[in-house]
Amino acid sequence: MLYFIGLGLGDCKDITVKGLEIVRQCSRVYLEAYTSILTVGKDALEEYYGRELLLADRDMVEQQADEILKGADVSDVAFLVVGDPFGATTHSDLILRALNAGIQYRVIHNASIMNAVGCCGLQLYNFGETVSIVFWTDTWRPESFYDKIKKNRDMGLHTLCLLQVPSLSRGRKIYEPPRYMTVAQAAEQLLEILQNRRDRGEELAMTQDTVCVGLARVGAENQTIRSGTLQELASSDLGGPLHSMIISGDLHPLEVDMLKLFSGPEGLKTLKMTDSSTYVS
Repeated sequence: MLYFIGLGLGDCKDITVKGLEIVRQCSRVYLEAYTSILTVGKDALEEYYGRELLLADRDMVEQQADEILKGADVSDVAFLVVGDPFGATTHSDLILRALNAGIQYRVIHNASIMNAVGCCGLQLYNFGETVSIVFWTDTWRPESFYDKIKKNRDMGLHTLCLLQVPSLSRGRKIYEPPRYMTVAQAAEQLLEILQNRRDRGEELAMTQDTVCVGLARVGAENQTIRSGTLQELASSDLGGPLHSMIISGDLHPLEVDMLKLFSGPEGLKTLKMTDSSTYVS
């Protein structure tokens, strides 16, 4: 059996009891090491699980999957994923390869950022498509995520923005410098996109006064949440990784009351009520 086991969001103790029991019985245990991180390192996981962990980088998972699948038809192999195995990044290709090789699989789910963002008080069923925001370079400055935010905002839906983490360069054993995008950096890029669209005479999906939420280290004991305008978040400091950001859509009064728990002394003054149960910014 090939087991896909979610590790949750915090530290080594966030694995489920069922997941831990399976890890301890498997012949090999792989740790997927490129889509996210925990607040503790590989050594701490090995000590708590009582097992050696084999790092599975992007190249191994995408190009050398047979190495992971080897022997899984006659013994148990575990593939550990931070969060939930099918949260931010699916591993469908590995499942299909396993089935084509006659290997059965089983999934042990866990919390992921996709549902844990509810901790800020925004209702999960009011979210639209999730987007990813990456670091710009001198020659590559994608803005496509803004268009998805606009579609969500047009429907009154919130947008969860997943911010870049270090990953292995495709096809090369060269690692990028360990840069984790912060909420402030993501907000700065969005403000620049807004200015670009304004210069082109486009109708904007949002402004610098749109209420947003910054989240850092969700699931950890030092989790941090900050609500405020996009402009305010551009100058915020939420500490170490990992960061995520939410662009609000239409807000229910209960959502507003929750967001006020995480706002600065100025509150959320840019919100306007359109009817008795809806706020916008």
